[in-house]
Amino acid sequence: MIKKAGILGFGLIGGSIALALKNRCNIDVVGFSRSEGPLRDAYAQGIISAYSVSDLTVFADCDIIFLCTPVNRICGYARQLIPIIKKGCILTDAGSTKGEIYKELSEINDICFIGAHPMAGSEKTGFSSAKDNLYENAFYILTPSAMAPQNLIDEYTELVRKIGAIPIVMDPYKHDHVVAAISHVPHIIAAGLVNTVSELDDEEHDMHTLAAGGFKDITRIASSGSEMWSSICAENRTEILNVIDVFTENIGKFRRALAAEDYERIHSLFSSAREFRNSFSEGIGRSHLKAYTFKVDISDQPGAIADVARILSDQRINIKNIGIINNRDYSDGVMQVRLESDSALKKASEILAQNGYNVII
Repeated sequence: MIKKAGILGFGLIGGSIALALKNRCNIDVVGFSRSEGPLRDAYAQGIISAYSVSDLTVFADCDIIFLCTPVNRICGYARQLIPIIKKGCILTDAGSTKGEIYKELSEINDICFIGAHPMAGSEKTGFSSAKDNLYENAFYILTPSAMAPQNLIDEYTELVRKIGAIPIVMDPYKHDHVVAAISHVPHIIAAGLVNTVSELDDEEHDMHTLAAGGFKDITRIASSGSEMWSSICAENRTEILNVIDVFTENIGKFRRALAAEDYERIHSLFSSAREFRNSFSEGIGRSHLKAYTFKVDISDQPGAIADVARILSDQRINIKNIGIINNRDYSDGVMQVRLESDSALKKASEILAQNGYNVII
């Protein structure tokens, strides 16, 4: 049973894990960081019971230790902890790459390493931005080593659920292939777009002034920490290069079609992208997460969403996710709601129908 946890690295990710463990699981938490400021603040707030900036023995009696440092430092800290931690302690991390870390730490005997990647974050950094609900309804990837006992994998999986996240066990190399496409390269593209506007802008800075709306939305992640992303690129270099090659070819398709004034081809490229992007809200292909979703027609007026939420809340039906479908070409319902069980779905559809709503399952 996990009663005491250690957090090594007290930025946004580590701080949010500490908050979630303390507030949602009532677990005793201790911390370690190179900077004392965040640790001092966390201690003053009662989030951690002890801390150190130099002595790793603060983790000696922990049941689980989270390594929340840049990925290029994780293995080094893990090796330093091996002679300190007690037998059966789960050693985990929060790195955005898994393959190289898995390979190195799997070669060490008598260590229970369960790699992890909580897929949540923010362009904001530091402990001051940490919050206990950062991982709520977020995918939390687990990549356990072959030496990790199943009972400890199960215990960690349950802990992930308790902090509100969705655990998914995955091969570490498959993880790196997936996140290169959906996370790492998008950050590179965002940075590339920002650099492009910076280079093209004139002395009046019109591009900078008018770069609002969509441009700011798709480049928001370019504000993320440069040290962290440089480290990620180095650790997942091969997979990132492969994805960049495919992306470059797709950009080339647009360029060639535009140069040839082949607007039918351009329409086809936009159409295929639109169709695949729209499938995200439907949960298509999400084999790890069964989607208990329904759509409901609501009017565009103040209080419409709140009324649906109130009806479900009165019946103690927990909403896991909610969103408005802006593209109505393929959908009968304007609002999509995801619940946590089939029984909740049936109960919700019945009570909403009784209240005059058109529900589409």
